[in-house]
Amino acid sequence: MTNIEQSYAARRFDGRLVLLAIGLFVVGTNAFVIAGLLPAIASTLGVDASDVSYSITFYAIVVAVAAPAVAILLPRLSRTTLMAAGLGLIALGTVLAAASTTLPLFTAGRILAALGGAALVPAATAAAASLSTPAARGRAIAFVSLGFTAATALGSPLGTALGAVGGWQLPLLIVAGIAAVLAVAVALLVRGIPVGHPVSMRARFAPLADHRIVLSLAATLFLTAGFNVVYIFSSSITAGATGGAGGLLALLLLVYGVAGTGGNLVSGRLTDRLGSRRTATIALAVHAAALIALPVIDANYLTTAIVFAVWGFAAFAAAPAVQHRMITIDPAASGLALSWYTTAMYAGIGIAPPLGAAALSFGGAQSVPLAGAAAVVLALGLFQLGYLVKRGRALAPTAPEGALAS
Repeated sequence: MTNIEQSYAARRFDGRLVLLAIGLFVVGTNAFVIAGLLPAIASTLGVDASDVSYSITFYAIVVAVAAPAVAILLPRLSRTTLMAAGLGLIALGTVLAAASTTLPLFTAGRILAALGGAALVPAATAAAASLSTPAARGRAIAFVSLGFTAATALGSPLGTALGAVGGWQLPLLIVAGIAAVLAVAVALLVRGIPVGHPVSMRARFAPLADHRIVLSLAATLFLTAGFNVVYIFSSSITAGATGGAGGLLALLLLVYGVAGTGGNLVSGRLTDRLGSRRTATIALAVHAAALIALPVIDANYLTTAIVFAVWGFAAFAAAPAVQHRMITIDPAASGLALSWYTTAMYAGIGIAPPLGAAALSFGGAQSVPLAGAAAVVLALGLFQLGYLVKRGRALAPTAPEGALAS
């Protein structure tokens, strides 16, 4: 084996990617676990559950706004420092939320944790790309994104179960502890990550002048909104199949999450082999079809479980392909583009609750999956349009997309 081949193998199996994946697991669990703990939190804080539920949207909006702000205000800070500091903020904010006895204090803790997520997510995704070779970049991104998928599959359900046994503060304190330990590990072990070429304030907004980037971001927003609106309102949607039993719903969500984990992993290999366009197109089409099928088979538990598996697989298979597409548009400025990706993703999470509530009031529970499917179809159209429009103003000289197997 030549030195080049040895270097390739070492980077391909870089253990630092595991730390980055765990970091995204912490962010995802911290974001989603609140949904299952709402009644208990509301009881402690002396407010309605609906008041606490706004923290999910608020958390998402703060991350959506703060992610690009971090790239703008801290351009020369290393990605290692950003990731470690982000994890530290997540730990502090989550401890503050867990210790809260009032809604304003709880909200303040959530804001602090959201700022940490804004610093961590784009830096970790960009670091994953830089730790891999061009030929394996899709797999590296998918592997790190697996942490976010695992948060949906395991983190949120496990946190809800722990909350039922030891109180809602317990899962938050565990998340905080993991974040604190991981902050130290990242600071010591994930080093030497390229910062990227210095750019002006104008250049930092330049990705938004590239129509291909904007359309990919719009696709991300509606893709994220499409599956989150169904996930959030899943108890109402599946009432016919579960009979309102929480255990049966939890099993469906576990099926969804496990299948999503598989879809995330398969997507990386498919993206490297087929390209981001074909991979995302197939995943988005299957995703929409699964959501359309949900209202038809909602009274049968087995068929609902099968559709949940297909839905989870397709929903999480699309994200790495879209990220890969954005990186290939301008590899040298991928960190900037991915910070906007984080904004789009969390904006999608933020609009999912009001979108679902509107569908619920308009046509009942079975109209919610149709609203989600409409959002996914819109995402598919916007993603395809991104391959048809002209480049617009580029950030920097762009490498040929084929060089990164898009």
